[in-house]
Amino acid sequence: MTHGTRRATLLITALLMSNASVAQERLTLEEAIARGLQQSARLAELQAREAAAGAAEQSRGAARLPIVAALAGYTRTNHVDEFSIVAPGGPPRVIYPDVPDNLRARIDLQWPIYTAGRLDALERAARAERSAAAEDIETARADLRLEVTRAFWALVTARESEQVLDRSVKNLDVHLGDLRARLDQGLIPPNDVLTAEAQRSRRQGLLIEASNTRAIAGADLRRLIGGTGTVVPVEPAGSGRVSADASGRVRPERRALDQRLEAARERERAVQAQSKPQISLGAGYDYARPNPRIFPRAERWDDSWDISVNASWTLWDGGRRAAERAEAAALARATEARMTDFDRSAAFEVEARRLDLDSARALIAAADAGIRAAEEARRVVDERYRAGVVTSTEVLDAELALLQAQLDRTRAVAAARLAEARLTRAWGTPTP
Repeated sequence: MTHGTRRATLLITALLMSNASVAQERLTLEEAIARGLQQSARLAELQAREAAAGAAEQSRGAARLPIVAALAGYTRTNHVDEFSIVAPGGPPRVIYPDVPDNLRARIDLQWPIYTAGRLDALERAARAERSAAAEDIETARADLRLEVTRAFWALVTARESEQVLDRSVKNLDVHLGDLRARLDQGLIPPNDVLTAEAQRSRRQGLLIEASNTRAIAGADLRRLIGGTGTVVPVEPAGSGRVSADASGRVRPERRALDQRLEAARERERAVQAQSKPQISLGAGYDYARPNPRIFPRAERWDDSWDISVNASWTLWDGGRRAAERAEAAALARATEARMTDFDRSAAFEVEARRLDLDSARALIAAADAGIRAAEEARRVVDERYRAGVVTSTEVLDAELALLQAQLDRTRAVAAARLAEARLTRAWGTPTP
């Protein structure tokens, strides 16, 4: 490689490293959750569905108000013989003229003034559906918080595992250099060096797997928060312990089921109201040429108005109303059964997540004790190795035990934080 090529290669490498450093983004767990909530397409979909439910509620409410419509029409009829009468001593008077061009304009009003509560029930059902859609959004937010938390701690675990394995490989390289020097001096047999080289190859393989796991975990977190660069998780300070008081907490899924049960019952009431008489008010103002309400007909513009009260009572509909009522009642029973199943599952989930959290915290304490013991054991083995009392294999075993203890603690901490998030999700949110 020429000097110019070497300089170009170094420059390109420096630029790539600079771009990589610029693309890195340090995020705490709360920042990652906020980004995820802001960028979620699922939340955007549910918010649009809530807006649609709100529009449906407005539509149901508007059904109780009068409807005013402007109508206009033109009708061409065939020619007819004019009908006229002749009064004694007077000219003929046309009673029914030949007017083939018929024009009409009307302002029409229709107002349901009594529906036996059907429209009110439908409006209440739409309001309950809109409330359920809002609870669906809260459910999606809670799920997303848990999903981002899971991905965040998976990335933390993968990064720390990679760092632990990288330190282990570097320490083993130093130890391997010392073994080779001892081999050159004839102080140890060749198999000690070969054993250390085999250990290094194994740890190098674990390091490669950890790097791949870290890259996958980072991609998963970027998917959830909508990022493009490399995410560097910043572990928040403190234990983040969850309060043990779950009183007054209700899952948003449970509140959504309550609202949907209310909507089903209101729809059942609306169907039942169809069996009662319905009364509506009608009115209109006509301006027509000729106006059929004016006698005799004349080829001129005349106005007229009307007002009416109409009552209807469906006496037999072939079983349609009964079928609709049975459908609404069945949906209500299905929702009640789903609520019962949800309550049982939620109680089990809270208990299971509480046990998981207690277990994870106990594992952290055990891992801390394991690290202290492994560090002390490695120190003693190092001193004895320098004194020539133990072999290099025992040093490698002590290094491996410390490595395993450090990885166990990393996993235990991540499991505890994830268990806290799952317990919070299982408890739900405080009741409004």
